Amino acid sequence: MRTDFILHVLGKEILSTWRDRRTLMSTILLPLIMIPIFTLGFPLLIGKAFQGEEQARQKVGVVGLERMPAELRTFLEEDKKVNGKVVSAGVELIATSKPVEDVQAGTLDAALSIPENLPTDAGGTAATIQIYVKQNSLKSVGVMSKLEGAVNAYKDILVEKKLTASGLSKEVLTPIQTETVDASTTAEKRSGQLAFIIPMFILQFILAGAQPTAIDSTAGEKERGTFEVLLVSPIRRLEVVLGKLGAVTVFSLVSSIFSVIGLVLAGLAAKFLLPRLLDEQAGQESISSTFGGSLSLDSTSLLLLLGVALTVALLVSVIVLTISVYARNFKEAQTYLVPFSLVVVIPAVALQFSDFLKASSALYATPLIGSMLSIMDIVKGAVKPDMMAVTCVSNLVFTGLLLLLALRSFSREEVIFRN
Repeated sequence: MRTDFILHVLGKEILSTWRDRRTLMSTILLPLIMIPIFTLGFPLLIGKAFQGEEQARQKVGVVGLERMPAELRTFLEEDKKVNGKVVSAGVELIATSKPVEDVQAGTLDAALSIPENLPTDAGGTAATIQIYVKQNSLKSVGVMSKLEGAVNAYKDILVEKKLTASGLSKEVLTPIQTETVDASTTAEKRSGQLAFIIPMFILQFILAGAQPTAIDSTAGEKERGTFEVLLVSPIRRLEVVLGKLGAVTVFSLVSSIFSVIGLVLAGLAAKFLLPRLLDEQAGQESISSTFGGSLSLDSTSLLLLLGVALTVALLVSVIVLTISVYARNFKEAQTYLVPFSLVVVIPAVALQFSDFLKASSALYATPLIGSMLSIMDIVKGAVKPDMMAVTCVSNLVFTGLLLLLALRSFSREEVIFRN
């Protein structure tokens, strides 16, 4: 094996890909743009949407508006303010006789049905207030929380009056209270409930970085008629495969590095921007943590993340190269690689149930899945050194096996001359 020949092939493929501006866009700019948009843009968008709904005055129809108690009406129509600023606006009450039809038509955001026997004090017969909303609509669910809050506040007033008249305190109803304490580590809190998407992002960008070079250096050369010329030159097949694999790995690794940089930039931006762009009342902290918007990684975590990314980049590169060499042209290679993209996405989505999985060494040794688990462990600050070692070794072993398969494909005339 001659290193200078390998480097010559590697340099040729890197130069060929480097000249393609679209490839550079998908390798460098896409991770830097898409990851901050998801981890920062989505929390901001959702936070602003919920904040806008809280401060909007929705139209609520009422069946039996004339018999609604004055105190309940006040709770429904009154704005809630903090430091003189409206944080939750009241609702506009409109009399209606067709609550279901009006809500379905969208003329009303929600509706209430006031029973004729609605009590004005506690201790008598209980009554039920019906709330009509579209439960599949987030907007309607927001209105429902306002209505339920107002009804519960009115109910509490009635109970408190009854207890006061009986010489009792309202604490008599709650002799025992519970308090939930978050036992998550700082890293787990910052990673968010949707941290399982981060491994998918990294692997998708590794795949996006590997595809153009792999396809162009195999199926693309077949289409241009230069592949056969390369293989009949004095260079050995193994040197050709290693050179092309090195070029594919370089761009997949560059894409993974920029995806990690995108995560770091998104975490820094969220830390300083979200509190300013969203009011505290909008729940910016909970929204941000849900999406991993406050994610931050220390230097050790970054090095571990890059280490796992390197081994999985090698694995993905050799898979893409092996698939692409079988294709007859550029378009056919892209068609073959579509199912492989789904192979990356499906396990990533399944990671949201990782808490229910038994973290065995066999699972961490599984190609791609083990890499995703290791990346998620790093993001959550729950690094398992032994399992991470299993993942990296497994990636390298499978890379070696697939490299032999790629070399075999490069040596078979029925594959090389499929055109």
